[in-house]
Amino acid sequence: MAAGILLQTLYFKFTAHPDSVLIFTTLGVEPYGRILTGVLELITAIVLMIPRLRVFAAVNGAMMMLGAIASHLVLLGIEVQDDGGLLFGLAVAVLTCCSIIAWVERERLLRFVRA
Repeated sequence: MAAGILLQTLYFKFTAHPDSVLIFTTLGVEPYGRILTGVLELITAIVLMIPRLRVFAAVNGAMMMLGAIASHLVLLGIEVQDDGGLLFGLAVAVLTCCSIIAWVERERLLRFVRA
C-alpha cells in the first residue's frame, strides 16, 4: 500500500502539477525539493518491494512522511487546494504502513545497526 501511494503521487511531482508546485513553493523549495522528494519516494517505493531491504525503505518512508505531516501541520494546513485533507491522509497512511513494516522487521534493522 505504501509503495502504491508513493508511486501514484510521483506523477504530480515529476510533471510539475500546479498543486505540487504550490506545495513546494509554499515550503520554499520549488523546484529542487519537489524533484528530490520525487526521486527519494521513487527509490523508497521500489525498495519497499525488495524483501531483504524493505525495512530500510520503511524507515526512510516513515521519516519522509513525518516531514510531510509536519509540513502540513505547520505551513500547509491539513487541507491543500480544497482536497479535503486527501494528501495529509495519504501521508498518514504511508507513515502507518511504513511504521508497521519497520516494527515487524525490526530484528533485521537491529542486526544491521549492531553490525
